[in-house]
Amino acid sequence: MSETCIAEMLLAVSEACSNAVRHGGPANRYEVSAAIGFGRCEVRVADHGTGLPTIPANFPPPEVENGRGLLIMRSVVDEISFGITPGRGTTVRLCKQLAWDDERQAQTRQLAAV
Repeated sequence: MSETCIAEMLLAVSEACSNAVRHGGPANRYEVSAAIGFGRCEVRVADHGTGLPTIPANFPPPEVENGRGLLIMRSVVDEISFGITPGRGTTVRLCKQLAWDDERQAQTRQLAAV
């Protein structure tokens, strides 16, 4: 995979996990699941907090310290969706089409079992 593709997916997942820790409810527990197939990567981050009240449409003003995570995620993945159950938690679903460097694509790929 291209380094840019990897970096963008890592950034999006990091932001989703950060939000789960910050807003995830008692004990700040959250679950991450991932799948790769058909040229795409899909990651889900689920918490057990109160549920996301609204999705911001724009970046907050520069002087505001928080609130950029969802917008950052939206800018680096191809698809983002939210499963929100008030009082029971939020699941963030991130999908990205995988991009390959020409040199790396020519190399033999081995998949790791997890």
